[in-house]
Amino acid sequence: MSDIASGIEAHARAASAQAEPDDRVHTLAVYSALALIAAIVFGTLSYHPF
Repeated sequence: MSDIASGIEAHARAASAQAEPDDRVHTLAVYSALALIAAIVFGTLSYHPF
């Protein structure tokens, strides 16, 4: 029984280690999108066509 439990724990650790870089990429993508939106908003606020 302990063999099964240790196998499940090892699988859970491997899954969490693989999910970590994906989380970083998604976080970077969200912050990049927000920075792009902020740059567009502030850029249009400072532009006076008339």
